[in-house]
Amino acid sequence: MPADLAVMGLGHTGLPLAQAATAAGIGVIGYDPDPTVVADINAGRVPPGALAAADLRRMLACGFRASCDPAVLGRVRTAVVCAPAPLGEDHTLDLSAVTAAARTLAEHLRPHTTVVLESPVYPGTTEEYLRPLLEAGGLRAGRDFHLAYSPGRLDPGNRDFHLANTPKVVGGLTPACTEAAAAFYGRLAERVVRARGPREAEAVKLLETNYRHVNIAFANEMAVFCHDLGVDLWDVIRCAETKPFGFQAFRPGPGVGGHSVPLDPNAAPHFATGSSTGRPRTPGHPMRMVELAQEVNGRMPRYVVQRAAALLNEHGKSLRGARVLLLGVTYKADLADQEGAPAREIGARLLELGAQLCYHDPYVPQWRVLDRPVPRADSLWEAAAEADLTLLLQHHRTYDLQGLAVKAQLMLDTRGATPAGAAARL
Repeated sequence: MPADLAVMGLGHTGLPLAQAATAAGIGVIGYDPDPTVVADINAGRVPPGALAAADLRRMLACGFRASCDPAVLGRVRTAVVCAPAPLGEDHTLDLSAVTAAARTLAEHLRPHTTVVLESPVYPGTTEEYLRPLLEAGGLRAGRDFHLAYSPGRLDPGNRDFHLANTPKVVGGLTPACTEAAAAFYGRLAERVVRARGPREAEAVKLLETNYRHVNIAFANEMAVFCHDLGVDLWDVIRCAETKPFGFQAFRPGPGVGGHSVPLDPNAAPHFATGSSTGRPRTPGHPMRMVELAQEVNGRMPRYVVQRAAALLNEHGKSLRGARVLLLGVTYKADLADQEGAPAREIGARLLELGAQLCYHDPYVPQWRVLDRPVPRADSLWEAAAEADLTLLLQHHRTYDLQGLAVKAQLMLDTRGATPAGAAARL
């Protein structure tokens, strides 16, 4: 099957897009500059959290292939950049992978190609950062090729919502760019929503991501507040979510992980806030809610460790020397992906305070904290019985929490998943 689409970046965003396009009968080539990634995918080995292995095998059987040869980019009509854009040490987005993808694509870009960016970026990035990189090859965006942005909206592991039934937002540099991107995504998704332009589409990602983080932060603050008052927060949420309007339930947890990192516009580089004339423009009002949400969510691992120490103290035990079993070390239930999972910081703090750690996770065969391997519990039931404290960090479906709560000497449930009264809950 000749390739009609190139997906650049074969991670948690790119592979599901390639899967949907392959299923729709589109010829797809996956591009990644890392030969090891390409070899693994072509051999049917899937990166954690991206796809089920069976899904990748079906894609390969339908003609999908990965390549690290940039020449393949010159033979497609649509190229979607799904390169990772993680938070750097300075808490701004690291666009180095996006930059490399754009420069590679610019060298092979043909006229009339549709280029779409899906990586999470600040408003203004497509127009003021990506566009010049692509135009370095000699073609002009909006005249010689189409350029648009479409925010990634996939929820890994969600059994109800996937690419086909989740509306796809697109915003192009020109109306023709928008229509070209909409025509492509219309082959994959049941509904395409047209934004006014790429900045609006980029701001959709910022709004959706920060909406989640701000509301989780409020739930986390409520957890601390209710614990101090002796109020059962989980019962409060159960009652509150019966309100049919004006309320959406968010639940607290040990921290916030995953690939949808909070985008802080206050830290946006100049190119993302400049005007169409190129003159830099700073936001008129800093987004304090976003800063505060990051602060609240960032301190939850420390709070979980404090609660663990307090629970042990209440039962005459010290955290130093205590045997602590961590249940679930991935960022999301029933996935192998550990991206940003709070378990690593919690484990590090427990080790630094002298605890003896072991862990169990059906999706993680080996786990390291502070560059040290953490023993994996072979028998979950025996480990729970032997541990001074069992700490539930992720509620995988395979866990019989009612039985484990009975077996464990002490259990702290950070997910509110155990039956009421069976364990201490966040």
